[in-house]
Order: sequence, then C-alpha cells, then structure tokens
Amino acid sequence: MKFKNKNEFRTYCKKRLKSVMNKNKIKRDFLAREKILDYIDDVKAKNILLYISLESEIDTKKLLLQLRKSRKQTIFVPFMEGVSFKMVKYRLPLYIKKFNIKEPRNSFAISKKIDLAIVPVLGVDGAFRRVGFGKGMYDRFFESLGYKPKIAFVELTDCFTSLHVGESHDIQADIYITPYKTKIVRRFTKRVR
Repeated sequence: MKFKNKNEFRTYCKKRLKSVMNKNKIKRDFLAREKILDYIDDVKAKNILLYISLESEIDTKKLLLQLRKSRKQTIFVPFMEGVSFKMVKYRLPLYIKKFNIKEPRNSFAISKKIDLAIVPVLGVDGAFRRVGFGKGMYDRFFESLGYKPKIAFVELTDCFTSLHVGESHDIQADIYITPYKTKIVRRFTKRVR
C-alpha cells in the first residue's frame, strides 16, 4: 500500500489495530511477552524502560511482575511531565493520569542509565521510525536522554511499511516485535583493513 505521509499511515494503522484488538488478545499478549523476554535475555538488559499498557497495546502487567520478581531487572516507567516524560522506578500504587495512562507517583531520585527501552507503536516505517499517536512524547524523551539505549518497538499487530513516512525527529528501533513477526534492523559497519 502507498501512503502519502505519516498521518495517512497512522490512520491506516489505527484501523488495522482496531480490527484485531479483541481477536485472540490473550494469545497475542503471551506470544509478544515471550519474544520480549527473549530479547531482554539476548541483550542482557538490567535497567529497562517499559510502558504501562493501555487496552490497545500489548499488555505489560505480567511482564512487569515477571521482570521485577523472578528476573531481578530494575524497571522504569514513563512519568508524564508537560509535553514529554521522565523515567521513574516502577512501584505501586498506580494512578490514572492524562490520556488514561497509569503511572506511579513522581520520584525525584536520579535514574540509572537504561540498557533497553520497550516502546509501544501504532506502526513502523522502512527506516524503523516510530509512528505513534502524534503527541511526540517519546521523541522528546529520547532527544533529552543524551545517549541511545537499545530500543524495541512492540505492537499487537504488524503495521509496517517499507516506505519512509517518518520524520527525522522520530525515534528509531533496533527491533520491532509483534506477536507473529519480528523484524531486526541490520546495521552494516565498514570493514577496517
């Protein structure tokens, strides 16, 4: 399919997500969770930024519990501040904020560097750039971070276009995980002679 721009692709991805949202959701969540855990093991991530899921996203409740209890990773979650967010350590209780997003109380502790960020998406373009809901919060957060951790995009269904509809400020992933497909960015390096 040809898309003229990112907004057209976003609209397509929203329709696609809506059509699968309630079909085999438990199975989709399980399959994606297993792939995410495998990737965490592969990259040996210890400090992880992980979103607290909305209904239309891969459910992270069990993943959060699993990572905290049995695997001993330190988990950070987004805490909204204005047009961006900061990382805070995941802890209960959670409170509902803007956009129906749940988050813990604010924390003023200085966060460690993260090894891996697991980021929800609506779609991904040919340059592995994120197409989200259009608020730009993740883009501003990663721009302010000062370093680039590994980034895994996750989604309930595969909404990928080989076209480059993203913009230069859109964050790029190292891997794109859906319940039934995984795409990895192949980074080529120059051979030193």
